[in-house]
Amino acid sequence: MKNIILTADRPTGRLHLGHFVGSLRERVRLQNQTEFDEFYVMIADAQALTDNAGNPQKVRDNVLEVMLDYLSVGLDPQKVTFCIQSEISALPELTQFYSNLVTLPRLLRNPTVKNEIAQKGFDKSGVPVGFAIYPISQAADITAFKANIIPVGEDQEPMLEQTREIVRAFNRTYNSNVLVECKAILPQNKESLRLPGTDGNAKMSKSLGNCIYLSDEPEVLKKKVNSIVTMPRKLEDPGVIENNILFVYLRAVCEDKHFEKYYPEFKNLSELEADYQKGGLGDGKIKQFLYKVLMDILSPIRERRKELQNQIAGILQILRNGTSKASQVANQTLHEVKSAMGIDYYSGNKYEEEQKKRFANKN
Repeated sequence: MKNIILTADRPTGRLHLGHFVGSLRERVRLQNQTEFDEFYVMIADAQALTDNAGNPQKVRDNVLEVMLDYLSVGLDPQKVTFCIQSEISALPELTQFYSNLVTLPRLLRNPTVKNEIAQKGFDKSGVPVGFAIYPISQAADITAFKANIIPVGEDQEPMLEQTREIVRAFNRTYNSNVLVECKAILPQNKESLRLPGTDGNAKMSKSLGNCIYLSDEPEVLKKKVNSIVTMPRKLEDPGVIENNILFVYLRAVCEDKHFEKYYPEFKNLSELEADYQKGGLGDGKIKQFLYKVLMDILSPIRERRKELQNQIAGILQILRNGTSKASQVANQTLHEVKSAMGIDYYSGNKYEEEQKKRFANKN
């Protein structure tokens, strides 16, 4: 079986540190260190419209913002096929066919959907249909390319399980093996599974305004790091590591080389944590160190992004080429799906001959 990787992001804003540690970093590693047959990165603009239907300009503008972030972190157009979801016409058709295999209660029980409904302030009577069925749309995205490897954050695992259910239901219902099951590739660092926001919220989110963006300028980054919520304590009191956002971030991004470079009093994070727990080490110093670590990681990304902003025509051509290639692949899968379902009426003369024979028998 081929190894086909697919990932996607909604273009509702620039990408942030949670995206980086939760998926982008893993995508670059997979691109550079693993063997694969195809690697697709999709800008999920149609999915973004499920809760931004009244503001399509927001989605339109952020398609390029997301693409700039992709290229600036090191995703390579020579290895990766970039594509725009709404430009691949096979995807909504696949979504329609799959929707007959899933019940609405099952969709609304999906933990990711439930969390996002609550986060966005929808109640059950006011959830847009497009939003409720986006797990089906996501299944269409994955199966259209027969992707079996999906680098995601922890919160997307319920979505992949829904995709696997749809794959099984389709293959069982139509006695086929057209669709393949997928598996999640989660971040290797457990703190990266779901990075909390700077405000203490359980998840860093564009809609909550608690993000550190990959493109934040140094002064903006410093302000955000200094605003990170910490637990009140006297300097001499023992510091608490558990659920401390500063140390969650450090575990997600810090390496031993950062201590040698910026905090030589300690060899590694374990030593820093031990000293912090003794008391006498304030959060201000930890924030200073975290800021330097983030600058070390994000500065090259930010500078590369500035260079890419002068290459808009070339970047859009990369998207056009990738979307054209992705459309061809998705159309082939759609053909196979319709054939398995028996609704490929104009594929050769099979349907015509079948119907001639059927009516001949009636005579």
